[in-house]
Amino acid sequence: MPNSIKRIASMEDIEFFDICEKEQTAATPFLEQEKDDDDSVTDQFWNVANQQNGKGHKIGEESEEEDKIRSKDASEGVGEDNDSSGEIQERHMNNGNNNNNKTMKYADRVQILNLRRNLNQLDNIAKEKDLTIEKAREELSACQLRIEMLTKERECSETKIEEEKEAGNTAAIFHLQAMHRRLCAELGNEKELELKIASMLKENVYEMWQIEIEQGKFGSLREQLEQDEEELERECKERAEQRIQKEKTAARLAERKQQVGKRKEMEACEAYERRHQKVVEDAHRNHEKAVQFLKKSMSRIRQKEAKEELKTQKHMEKRMQAVLSLKNNITSNRETLRTLQVRDKAKALEAKKQEMKMTGAILAEGGDVTKEIFLHKQRVELERQKQEFTEQQKSRKIEIVARILQEEAYVEKQKKHQARAEALRSQGKLQDSLQWRIKTWQYIENACEDPAAAVLQKSWRTPSACSLVDDKSSSVVDFSEKALQDTSYENDDEEANETLAEPEFTGLWSQECNLYKVPKDETDPKPLGASKMEKKIFTENLEKLRSGIIRKQVVSGHEFKGCPFYSKPSLIHFKDFDVGKTYKKKIILINASYSVNFCKLVGVSEHLKDFINIQFDPPGQMSAGMSCEVVVTFKPMINEFLEGKVTFLAQNGSFSIPLKCTTKRCVLALDKELIDFGTHVVGETISRTIILTNRGALGTRFKLQTSAGDNGTCTTAKSSLERMVNPALDGITSEEKASSSPVESSIYENKEQVSPVHTEEVRQTCMVGESQKMENNLGSSHVEQLSQDALITEADLEAENAQSPAEPPPEEAPIEITLGKVTEGEVGPFSSIKLQIIFTPSVPGDVHAEFEIAFDNPNCKPLHFAVIGVSVDVPVWVPNPNVDLKICMYDRLYQDCIIIRSRAKAALRLKFEVCKELSNHMELLPKTGYIQAQSSFSVQLKFLPRHSLPEDAGKYFDRETRVLEVPMTIMIADKFVEIQPSDGFGILLPLESLNLDIIFKASKAKEYSFELTCKSEINRQFKLSCKAVGVHPPLELSHSLVKFAATALNDVSTATLYVINAHVSLNCFTHAVPRIGKGEIAPVGPTSFEFLVPEDSPVTIMPSVGTVLPGKKCLIQVYFRPVLSEQLIREEAVQMLCRADAKRTMLKKIHESEMQKRKDETVAGKKDGKKPSFAALRQPLRVRSSKHAAASSGFEPPKPEEIKTNSEEYIAAQYSLIRNFTGTFERYIIPCFVASGDIDEKKGSENLKYSPYNTLYLELHCPAVAPSVVVTSNNGKNIVNFGEVAVGHRVIKRITIQNISQEQLALGFSILNPNGPFLLVSPVGTLEPGENQFLFISFCPNESKLFFETLDIRSIKATLTLSIIGQGVAPSIACSVEGEVLDMGYVIAKEKVTSTFKIQNTSTLPLRYSIKLESLSQTRDKEQQRLPFFITSPPGWTDFVGTQNYSGLSVFNIFPVEGVIEPGKSQDFTVTFSPDHASLYYSDCLKVVLFGKEIAREIWLKGAARNHMMFVEGGDPLDVPLESLAITSPMSEEAAKGELEEPAKSLLLSLEYIQGETSGTPAVRELKIGAIRTAQFASKKNVEFSLDSLPVLQQKGFTIEPVKGTVDRGQIKCISVSWVPPADFDPDHPLMVAAVLTLKGDIKESYKVLFIARAVCT
Repeated sequence: MPNSIKRIASMEDIEFFDICEKEQTAATPFLEQEKDDDDSVTDQFWNVANQQNGKGHKIGEESEEEDKIRSKDASEGVGEDNDSSGEIQERHMNNGNNNNNKTMKYADRVQILNLRRNLNQLDNIAKEKDLTIEKAREELSACQLRIEMLTKERECSETKIEEEKEAGNTAAIFHLQAMHRRLCAELGNEKELELKIASMLKENVYEMWQIEIEQGKFGSLREQLEQDEEELERECKERAEQRIQKEKTAARLAERKQQVGKRKEMEACEAYERRHQKVVEDAHRNHEKAVQFLKKSMSRIRQKEAKEELKTQKHMEKRMQAVLSLKNNITSNRETLRTLQVRDKAKALEAKKQEMKMTGAILAEGGDVTKEIFLHKQRVELERQKQEFTEQQKSRKIEIVARILQEEAYVEKQKKHQARAEALRSQGKLQDSLQWRIKTWQYIENACEDPAAAVLQKSWRTPSACSLVDDKSSSVVDFSEKALQDTSYENDDEEANETLAEPEFTGLWSQECNLYKVPKDETDPKPLGASKMEKKIFTENLEKLRSGIIRKQVVSGHEFKGCPFYSKPSLIHFKDFDVGKTYKKKIILINASYSVNFCKLVGVSEHLKDFINIQFDPPGQMSAGMSCEVVVTFKPMINEFLEGKVTFLAQNGSFSIPLKCTTKRCVLALDKELIDFGTHVVGETISRTIILTNRGALGTRFKLQTSAGDNGTCTTAKSSLERMVNPALDGITSEEKASSSPVESSIYENKEQVSPVHTEEVRQTCMVGESQKMENNLGSSHVEQLSQDALITEADLEAENAQSPAEPPPEEAPIEITLGKVTEGEVGPFSSIKLQIIFTPSVPGDVHAEFEIAFDNPNCKPLHFAVIGVSVDVPVWVPNPNVDLKICMYDRLYQDCIIIRSRAKAALRLKFEVCKELSNHMELLPKTGYIQAQSSFSVQLKFLPRHSLPEDAGKYFDRETRVLEVPMTIMIADKFVEIQPSDGFGILLPLESLNLDIIFKASKAKEYSFELTCKSEINRQFKLSCKAVGVHPPLELSHSLVKFAATALNDVSTATLYVINAHVSLNCFTHAVPRIGKGEIAPVGPTSFEFLVPEDSPVTIMPSVGTVLPGKKCLIQVYFRPVLSEQLIREEAVQMLCRADAKRTMLKKIHESEMQKRKDETVAGKKDGKKPSFAALRQPLRVRSSKHAAASSGFEPPKPEEIKTNSEEYIAAQYSLIRNFTGTFERYIIPCFVASGDIDEKKGSENLKYSPYNTLYLELHCPAVAPSVVVTSNNGKNIVNFGEVAVGHRVIKRITIQNISQEQLALGFSILNPNGPFLLVSPVGTLEPGENQFLFISFCPNESKLFFETLDIRSIKATLTLSIIGQGVAPSIACSVEGEVLDMGYVIAKEKVTSTFKIQNTSTLPLRYSIKLESLSQTRDKEQQRLPFFITSPPGWTDFVGTQNYSGLSVFNIFPVEGVIEPGKSQDFTVTFSPDHASLYYSDCLKVVLFGKEIAREIWLKGAARNHMMFVEGGDPLDVPLESLAITSPMSEEAAKGELEEPAKSLLLSLEYIQGETSGTPAVRELKIGAIRTAQFASKKNVEFSLDSLPVLQQKGFTIEPVKGTVDRGQIKCISVSWVPPADFDPDHPLMVAAVLTLKGDIKESYKVLFIARAVCT
């Protein structure tokens, strides 16, 4: 018991220490205030605490050693505690006496806490000891009670023992004695336990007395402790009051500071208004001055316009004169051509006369006319060739001299240019290319006034497109001018490179380099080696040789068609080559023909021979499937795109492998073409990135800038000078910029931004020089338009210059979309660069900007992308919407401050919420706050991530990147009414009305009633009473807005949402319940919904109708499939027909006008003797053409409804619309009606009742774009219909797809069912822009049913879905042959007989059939080498192929052998039986094979051949149905004539009589006697038969009918034989009787018939 007391005390000590530690922790904030003043006392406190902890541990150690030392006195621990308590009491008393009048120190408070702990511990020990004593007393009383009971039982047992002894019951005595002994033992044990419990009770009572004595010692100490605790509590209250006073003082100071700030702000506003008023007044004065300057500028502009108009009229007169002169030159040239034609005819006639004279002379001399004329022609030809060679040498000499002079002139020009550049640099003159260009064109204008100078000048300048036309038109005037122009045209490319250096004009001294040159067709040397005739002969011989080499390849009756060899890879492609390097590629040629083939290298394309080398060793004979290697070496010498082929010659034809060599190029693309920032609040700053990727092997520099037509947003602000100068330069120098790259054009613009000092000079010189240049290069219309544009531009510039000194520049719109730091740089090969776009909304509304990325590489087109965003003017906004806490660790606290700003003019109450998933990890403090008008408010963000964060965060946490993105919501509480626009503030002018929108948003389902007050500046108030009803629908939508991705036409986008029924209880006090205002609560139960989708919309909702149970949700899938409407396609078809008719009408009118013009010229020429001028004909033609245009063409376009969907016009219109589709954006709002109840429980016409107030709305944003890949085959339909195909048969269809986008596409395909009938044979990897590729899809059904699958062709932009349909049909036929045997009957040997049967196609598809005979099968020879079937096969098995002809020809012939049977049709087949010798076992198997695979029917063909006209059938077989391998020679005609009777043959006829119970059934058999219909044996028309031994047969019980008779040709008669057992018949011995059957026809035949009869009992 003492040990248990000690253990209890120890446990109470430990609990007491824990309580003390908690009290110390709670008191820490109050104790820390005096920590700095009492450092020494603090050390003392920690020493005391450590001592107490040490004691606690000591007590714990004693409790652990309790089992080992049980006899130790338990009072030691109590004594130690009492001693320590005494020491603390004395110390506390001393401190209390010394510090009665002072504030309690830190050490005193610690002692109070320790004393309270010790007293509580002592009280607890006393309570435990008291409880132990009570338990011991209870145990003692229980033990005494058990002793009394055992004593009574012992006495009772002793009494019973005495009674049993008297009775003499020995067994009972033994039992009672054993029980007596047990009771005595238990009684002794209980007495010992009583003594132990009594002693333990005494010890506990003693210890309890000691504890009570100790408690009495601490009575005064308890009273003092209570006083100290009251003093401590009073001090705490005083400190709290002092802190409250300090906070109030600080609040008053802050309020004063705020008032001072407001006063300063009002003063600043007044100062701003004064400055603004001053600026407005200055602007008015500047405007008045600007009006004056504008009037002066307009007058100058009008004067210049008049001058330009006069100049234009003069120029038009010059052009009219040039046209007239051109007309006259054309007329003179025509006359010259006629004269030349007449002269040529005269020369030809004279040559013919000379030839005739020569022929006559040669004939007169007796010579060979043909030979002499041929020699004469050869001499003439030789002289002509000599003359040509001489002229060629002269022209080449001239060319060499011209080149030398040209090079010298170029060197001279370069030297002078360098000297001039150095002189200008030393003098510090302006070195602008624009100045040089202006001076050059001024000189050209002056020089062109002289015709001779103009001609010489054309020899060095680079002509434009228009100038070439003018030069060619005027070249007819002078032949020398034509020669010079031809020379300049030939050297355009060379001179373009020469004139790139600046200055462009080098002087007239270099004109001698452009002398007359012989045209290229004259300077081209004649090919050496062979003449044209020899080449022609060589080509013909080569074709003959090839025709002999190439031969058809036929294997097993199948001719091979196609490419004899397959190459791997199929294309030899050298990508991204460098000039000078050597590249090698190995290709493998595989023999794809049916048998052995050869392969020979023919060569490569002619233009690739200098770069391509082929290493190929002919392998000789190659079996089918074998391969050989070819090594192709490519050494590029020029940096150009090369394409050709490598040609080979095989045994059955030539084939080629395409070869392509591509240079390094830039393949640039953006990851997106549209950046949608979404909706953001004004004042925020959001950034997005767009990735520029170069997939090519050539790098280039890029520059990111705004598009030319985009004026909405700009990334950089230009100065006023740049804004004035750049438009003029852009308009004038558009021709140069169009020919250069975008980057060069931007650099050119930067170069032309001159300083303000030279602005006027540059503008004037630019206008004069460029206008002169355009006049020389363009026609009158172009010059006229340019001069007008130039005048307008100059006038605008003068007006701006006049306005700029006095008027400040207007305020520009705020720039909301800007670029990041990286706007230009270099993108390397196979790399990418991220470009940053920044959106800073400042004005509410939609923002749109377009940017372009220009490149230095001229082959790279600029890339464009658009940026859109929406700015929302919310009264509360966050300057920094993104809070980045960087890298965080678990179980660590992270904090940040979020600043919220308000632009509202009244205070707002805000609520801050974190999503439910992160509520245990993240917190916003405070959760509710007030933000004052036009001020800011800070919220503290606390983030304490725990280890359960990945599971709790769900979708907000990325497990791969370990990044957490959490949305936080800031709500404006109690704001259910909003006034727009401008939050209800504004200015109302006199007699003006203003419409305001009152926006109400209910937070609860209740009735709202409130008033809106409109106040004016004159303190007038207008009140507006408003009422509203808040509705809480029974169902909810998980998403009320669905934004689909950009979806291509005929593609499908899918979105998923849920309809949720959260109504599970009618208790409105625990949660919000669905109701309308204060109406009845919606019942808890199944609730139905229905989405009402508009008709003809591209949106489908599945399911649109359903029922949701309480606490459940229903999955809803929304499909968006944009398609072109049929009405739009029909209208486009009508427009296309109209355009086609208009084009035909226009061409017809042009043709008619030309014919009329020729007639008018002819008539005018006959009357006046000369042709009318072009100007005279021009006006009448215009009048006539206008009249014809006004006349109706007679074409009436069809109505759109008349266009059929399967017509060519409809398909062409659909294809045109898809290609030209620019994209659409549609917005749909789908209502969802809600009703209580289950839709499935309603029957018939019953409808659920619903309220329109519970309607939900689903908003859909549906953008549609043009597809990147389209189907061009099958009229552009995306459905591949195989139709009906026989089961087991394979059909392949080809589908053509085209890339209609502007970039290369990598294609991917969805997986078709591997166990299904459809198979994609040839997938396509990539599609170039505009490229067509073929897809091959096969269909092989394995059962008779309808199959359907979809094949998705995926690209980066969109997905093209092909629907594949096929019907598997089991082919079925019906045959007219009953059973499986077609018996041809008997025929005379070497004669033939025919039979016809019919096969009908009972299926729904055409059947391709073929008829095969078993005797003609390829395996027949092997089967004949085996043992006969009657030896090896089981009984009942029959070989279908029997006796065959000795000649090797087939016994049975069938016609037709193959063909096609249409559905429901039938085909007649004729079987011809033509044996060449006598045999009874002719047979064969006819198989009807469908589609070359399936055997649909087998027919056994049978026939027999005889040498004579009679035959007998019937009886049991006596031999095998096979002939001997030995061929017996037939009997000769002499022998046949000498012996007209053949030896007797045997027939066996077995009969069985069946004996029943009462009577028997006679046995019956038949013998058939027949006569063959034949043209032979004309002397004998019928066959006679007779059977002898009739009495014997009748005696034995046989009955035969008839016994004799005749059979006509082609007829068969039956002899019936029946048998009944006679009276003396022995059943154990069968009856055997023989008779002779005699046949008389062309010969006499005898048959020995053996009758065997037996009786059988049933």
